[in-house]
Amino acid sequence: MRTLTTSRTVSAAASGTWTLGDLPVHRIGFGAMRLTGSAAFHEGVPSDRARSIAVLRRAVELGVNHIDTAAFYFSRLRSANELINTALAPYGDGLVIATKVGPARDASGAWAASARPDQLRGQVEENLRQLGRDHLDLVNLRLMGQESLSEHFGALADLRAAGLVRHLGLSNARPEHLAQARAVAPVVCVQNRYGLDAREGEAMLRACAELGIAFVPFFSIAGAGRESGAVRTERAEVLAVARAHGASAAQVRLAWTLAQGDHVLAIPGTGDPDHVADNVAAGGLRLTEDELRLLDAIPHS
Repeated sequence: MRTLTTSRTVSAAASGTWTLGDLPVHRIGFGAMRLTGSAAFHEGVPSDRARSIAVLRRAVELGVNHIDTAAFYFSRLRSANELINTALAPYGDGLVIATKVGPARDASGAWAASARPDQLRGQVEENLRQLGRDHLDLVNLRLMGQESLSEHFGALADLRAAGLVRHLGLSNARPEHLAQARAVAPVVCVQNRYGLDAREGEAMLRACAELGIAFVPFFSIAGAGRESGAVRTERAEVLAVARAHGASAAQVRLAWTLAQGDHVLAIPGTGDPDHVADNVAAGGLRLTEDELRLLDAIPHS
């Protein structure tokens, strides 16, 4: 069973609201990575272009006002930013588009060395050009193993002061990175891998809660499948909770994620218009304390 309810359409507003800096967003959003390929954003066969555009428009129709993307989300035939521009421009008031900088890929899709601080402006401008905007709502510095980020974050802070970027965040970061970044400029969110059976991000989840910073987990549904999507046999505990609510396992995983704190924002991605509605509907699913305890007891990394 894939659908939480067949009697009504659930809006993203049912998930609640969080403010990214001064930008209010519903706690369930949309991640654009999977629009560019069926298996991963740099592999596989891209889904039909019209279908991808329909997915984005459907998400916004359902109240999604937080979309996560990046210029390095592209495949042989698709660019996530270009799809967003085509589907949603001119952008409606209240739509927040978050992007990422740091990693670099060449035209063939091969990964190159991460950007130096002096190259980050070019990456920001690339996102601006592809999205057709004069400023970016939120830019996350995606870390690729570096110990210190002060110089990189300082370069982004300069772009924020220049008006090209409104708010800053981090991705793939540790608590010590958050402290370094906050010494340079305000941080409104942290994006890390986190989910029901992938909880290595617990320390950052708690740190963000204490500081009033949004925690934005990725791969909440996919888990170990990461870019390739959910590839596991689903756990019996998840299926039991799903049956009790007439929901899907994916919806239960999203509901559990949102239950970890009011500061948690989910950004599930899909290339299927029907799955967009299912994912958004998960924002209206409320798990009981007993169900949360059952799911919390699942072994995890």
